[in-house]
Amino acid sequence: MIRVALVDDEAMIRVGLRMVLSGEDDIEVVGEASDGDQAADLVARLKPDVVLMDVRMARIDGLTAAAQICAEHPDSKVIVLTTFDEDEYVAAALRAGVSGFLLKVAPPEQLIDAVRTVAAGKGLLDPAVTLRVIASFAGHPDPAASEADRQALARLTPRERDVLRLLAEGLTNAEIAARIYLGEATVKTHLSRVLMKLGLRTRVQAVVFAYRNGVVR
Repeated sequence: MIRVALVDDEAMIRVGLRMVLSGEDDIEVVGEASDGDQAADLVARLKPDVVLMDVRMARIDGLTAAAQICAEHPDSKVIVLTTFDEDEYVAAALRAGVSGFLLKVAPPEQLIDAVRTVAAGKGLLDPAVTLRVIASFAGHPDPAASEADRQALARLTPRERDVLRLLAEGLTNAEIAARIYLGEATVKTHLSRVLMKLGLRTRVQAVVFAYRNGVVR
């Protein structure tokens, strides 16, 4: 059973999310919060598998709460609910370690799939958000990328760097396997090693790392 917490300052949004998710046999909504401060307490107490987090809320905003939860409760994966005009939040929250972004206007089946995907340990970006996130990084490697990043990148083997580059270009494991003539299981092994060597937790973080450090442009 996937245990989910809902965080949004609009009660009707929470009601809608609960209705959609509660109809699934493998998903249980275990708690709700109306701001980021309550969210941190809720996660500490209930330890949900997935947190659906709004960005703009009173008192402590969703971005601050997401960063705190990712740092203190890494087993609780955060999906940020976003709108088209929040690109700056997307980039900052990705760096903080959230596992995914979903537009508030996403259809119910996409919400359900997102919860299952993130609960399984994978990262997720709404397709409409992905292009905007990549555009914000593409061609603009971060000049403040740390020496630690560069040292971590240098520890990758040529094949692991290939996997990171193709992942950042948006390819699935199966597509990466076909591109570089490897088995899909081998690609998964390479990806696990990439995440470990770079000190990252999710595929989404790996994509951000790749663009920030100029692996892809």
